[in-house]
Amino acid sequence: MKKGVSTVLKVLAGGIVGAVATGTAIGRMVEKDGKDSLFNKVLSYYFIYDQWLSLHQRGKTLVEYFEEKGYKTVAIYGLKELGERLYDELKDSGITVKYIIDKNADDLYADVGVVTPDDNLEPVDVIVVTACYYFDQINKMLNERVEYPVVSLEDILYKI
Repeated sequence: MKKGVSTVLKVLAGGIVGAVATGTAIGRMVEKDGKDSLFNKVLSYYFIYDQWLSLHQRGKTLVEYFEEKGYKTVAIYGLKELGERLYDELKDSGITVKYIIDKNADDLYADVGVVTPDDNLEPVDVIVVTACYYFDQINKMLNERVEYPVVSLEDILYKI
């Protein structure tokens, strides 16, 4: 019986230590980005992933949106998780991802060219911004440089 109690206490102690360590790491992120902005950013990406999964469970893909709009060539803004998933979904479809735009282009690799927002942006039918939390700022910046549509991945997901 004492052995069982000892094991339970060890598990509880381990859980407490893990929770404190996780809380400390999250605390550092919050200090860096601000509590509200970090929480809102994470929450917004949660809802984006949830909507995307819901679409897939209903047998729908993002390709449908691009086909309905007549978009054949796309540039993706942002090569983090959402950008990678969008590229993966489009790469074997009839939609061509011509390039990816990312402010960290020099440190990234993709199957297509990666350019910075300051580079020459080759014409495409549409630019899809996957950094949805920052869409307003990115949209404003891109609209000063290009004359083709700039859309948010989030908006696409909710229009399908």
